[in-house]
Amino acid sequence: MSALQTFLDEAPGETWGVLCQDGEPRRIFLSRDEDHPTNRLEAESIGRVTALLPGGGGAFVDLGAGEPFGFLPKGAMTVGEAVHVAVTAEPRGGKGPTLKRIGDGQGAPRLLNAGPEVADWLTRTAPGVVPETGAAAIEVVREARELALASVIVEGGLDVAVERTRAMVTVDIDHAGEAGRDGMRARLAANRRGMTLAARRITLKNWGGLVAIDLVGTSLPPEPVMAGAKISFQDTGVTFGPLSRFGVLQLSLPWAETPIEEVLFGVSGERRRRTDQIDAVRSLRHALATDRSSPRVTLAVPEGEAGDIAALTTGIGPRGRVVTDPGLAPGTYELREG
Repeated sequence: MSALQTFLDEAPGETWGVLCQDGEPRRIFLSRDEDHPTNRLEAESIGRVTALLPGGGGAFVDLGAGEPFGFLPKGAMTVGEAVHVAVTAEPRGGKGPTLKRIGDGQGAPRLLNAGPEVADWLTRTAPGVVPETGAAAIEVVREARELALASVIVEGGLDVAVERTRAMVTVDIDHAGEAGRDGMRARLAANRRGMTLAARRITLKNWGGLVAIDLVGTSLPPEPVMAGAKISFQDTGVTFGPLSRFGVLQLSLPWAETPIEEVLFGVSGERRRRTDQIDAVRSLRHALATDRSSPRVTLAVPEGEAGDIAALTTGIGPRGRVVTDPGLAPGTYELREG
C-alpha cells in the first residue's frame, strides 16, 4: 500500500499544502493572501448578473470581488438578477471563476462561504494524515514548486515535455529504444510510462483543458494505448478523444484550481516581485528552524523593499531580522549570519 504524507507551510503571504505519495509530490494546494476568497474553489456567493451572452450561452456575474466577473455557463437569467452561485473553477488566464447556480439570491453581491482552505484540502485528500510543518514542510514545498514549474521530465530512456499554450496542453514523449527489444512492445511500454509521468506533472501544475499527447511511434494499436491512458489519468475526470494514425492522443481534463504558475507569477508576471519576497522570507524561516547555533540570522534586502518584507516576517521571532543593503540590486536577497 502506498504511503501518503502531507505537508503544510502557513506563513504571511501564502500558504502551501503538498500531498506526497511514496515520497513524491503528487498534489499542490496553494493560496495567496491577496487572492479574493470569493474566487476560491467551492466558495459560495450571492452574485448579480451584469451581462448575458446571446442565445442563452451564459452570463457574467458580479460576485463583489471586482473584475474579471465570474461566468455562469447556462440558464435563463436577466440582467440585474441576484443568484446564489458556487465556484467550480478558479480564475485563470485573466478570466474570472466559472460558476454553477445553486438557486435564487437576494441583496447585494457578497461572499456566503469562502470554501475549503489549504489545510482542508489536505484533510480531504489524505484523511487521518496529520500534516508535517516547519523545516520539513518548507523543504518539500521547494521540491514541489520546482517540479511544478519544470516542463521536462527525464527518466531512464524517457524524455517527456509537458507545456501549456493558450489553446491546450501539449505532451511530447520521446524514447531512446534499446537494441534487441521488441520495437512495438518497447514503444507501448514507453508510452504507458510517459503518460503516467505526464499525468502526474499536469496534476501537480493544476492544469486542465484539451491535452494532446504525441506518443512514441505511429499506427499504434488503440486498445493497449487507451488502456494505459485510462490507468495514467484515472481519478482526474478525464474525457478521452481519438488516437490518430500519427500517434497523437487527445483528451480533456476539467479545470478546477488556478494554475500554479499563475498563482505565483500572475498572468503577465505582475506577481513575480512579491513571490521573490515571499521566497526570501521562507529561506529566512528555514534557516531559523535548522540553524539553532547562530544567535541571529539576517535577511538583507534592497532599498525600498524592507517595508514590504517586514509585513511577511510577522511572528518570526527575535533571532530573525531584516536589514536594508543599498548595494543589493532590486529583487536580490541575501541570508547572513549575525
